[in-house]
Amino acid sequence: MSDAATTASNAAERPAAAPATALISARAVDKSFHDAEREIVVLHGLDLEVAAGEEIAIVGESGVGKSTLLHVLGSLERPTAGQILFEDRDLFAMDERETAEFRNHKLGFVFQFHYLLADFSAIENVMMPALIARLPDREARELAEGVLELVGLKDKFQRRPAELSGGEQQRVAVARAVVLRPRLVLADEPTGNLDPKTADEVHELFHRLNRELGLTLVVATHNERLSRSMTRTLRLHDGRLIAEIA
Repeated sequence: MSDAATTASNAAERPAAAPATALISARAVDKSFHDAEREIVVLHGLDLEVAAGEEIAIVGESGVGKSTLLHVLGSLERPTAGQILFEDRDLFAMDERETAEFRNHKLGFVFQFHYLLADFSAIENVMMPALIARLPDREARELAEGVLELVGLKDKFQRRPAELSGGEQQRVAVARAVVLRPRLVLADEPTGNLDPKTADEVHELFHRLNRELGLTLVVATHNERLSRSMTRTLRLHDGRLIAEIA
């Protein structure tokens, strides 16, 4: 094999690069499920370190485990083996109260479907995390107003989800995820149901929130335009993450 071919081969197997100081780390993570008598291995020996302020895209074929990885990083699913550390604390060594506090204060989650409460207005939906955190109504409303303005919905506070476009509904979902200024936002195919123009608007919204609020973003996506615009793109393959080479 020529030197050039060897270099290309090594690059293809290059693991996810580790930042100097990690906000969240996955160490030797395994995740498997059982279907009748068959074990389905989704993550195997997976390592990942994400620095504060990074924007990371996770790409890979459908069914490869991108959603499972985000759920494990967000403490929604327990790994079969390995550790998830957030600010050097093992998420799965926390008690129930500590885990709930982590999810409410440190983590924002954006899904492909917005999951807004249909009977509540945009501002009431965005207020929910603050109310769950037991903030006074007035403070919760002020936070919600500020973030809805930030995502460009200043004139839509009182609209219910059915009165909003798909892109506007997803903006409300993003606002809800970031209303308490979490350190980390995990987004699972956040533009999967949007047309290309609206998807690009949501991409730019994520980048603006990263710049203006200092949010760390980990986004699972099939959207190549979004993945190319992120700090790093990592491909999930055979249960592990491999750095994409530009």
